[in-house]
Amino acid sequence: MADRIRVAAPNGDDYDIHIGAGMLEQVSSFIRGKAVIITNTTLAPLYGETLASRLPDAAVVTMLDGEQYKTLETVSQLYADLVAVGLDRSGTVIALGGGVVGDTAGFAAATYMRGVNLIQIPTSLLAMVDSSVGGKVGVDLPQGKNLVGAFKQPNAVLIDPDVLATLPDREWRCGMAELIKHGLLADEGLLNPDLWTKDNAAELVRRAVQVKVDVVQQDPYERGIRAHLNLGHTFAHAIERVTEYQWLHGEAVGVGLVAAVRLSAALGLCDSGLAEEVEDVVGNIGLPTRLGKLDAEALYAAMGTDKKWQAGHSRFVLLKGMCQPVIAEDVRKETVIQILREMADVP
Repeated sequence: MADRIRVAAPNGDDYDIHIGAGMLEQVSSFIRGKAVIITNTTLAPLYGETLASRLPDAAVVTMLDGEQYKTLETVSQLYADLVAVGLDRSGTVIALGGGVVGDTAGFAAATYMRGVNLIQIPTSLLAMVDSSVGGKVGVDLPQGKNLVGAFKQPNAVLIDPDVLATLPDREWRCGMAELIKHGLLADEGLLNPDLWTKDNAAELVRRAVQVKVDVVQQDPYERGIRAHLNLGHTFAHAIERVTEYQWLHGEAVGVGLVAAVRLSAALGLCDSGLAEEVEDVVGNIGLPTRLGKLDAEALYAAMGTDKKWQAGHSRFVLLKGMCQPVIAEDVRKETVIQILREMADVP
């Protein structure tokens, strides 16, 4: 039996998150009007075509696979494709894929004909526990991540843990980065390595999703505590930009979590023991904990377009202790650079 988590959204746009095996076989009951499945070229033959065959008059539209295609150019092509298959304002976009597909297809759904229905069906662990929940959609610019976007509440989020059976191990680890983040923010039990198996996927997803729902319901438009969900992400987005997305998002988040807690300790917000604990947790799941040869100055410069920074003043999400997030403002550049250099120099 599927779990259901109700999300109270602004303007009465409440929706349910359904988590359970076999959810892909129940999609038809959530569809309004014509359905258009937006997915990527990797997932279309795996799940997209089968899903379309279960829906009356459904079409499949594909985008290329990878963060580098989360752009306005891709959205422009999606608009053309939606017109070509005859989607009107009564129809539904189904975003079937990981975070890139969810964000990009979601932004297309938010803006095509001033908004059409949206169903999020995340197929990666990362998308299940993070990007599919909360209504934030958007794309990247060359200057930084997620600089163009909207708030678009889905009509429903359908999470089928069965699809994780085909998820590559590297993608599983990337999803665990966001799950570890949620553990550090509000559910320390998620840091128990005994739970970190695909056999426990449904429980892991349910608990991590609940953490995010609890936050976004309090701050749906990210004007306050919702920024806590960006723990580690100021570092992570800089890594992705400097490496031109050669690092996967979850790998960058893993290092970003280590850097954020190291910075917390350097500022006296928490003791060094917490930094060591977080580094062990991130390393134990198989995520990187070092920056390699990445240049500290280049990384800091890339942070300048972070959405949390205001009027050129730095803002980092840090920890005062386990499950005690805080936003620190005007952190000295020298302190951040020192943390980045320490993480690059250690083999």
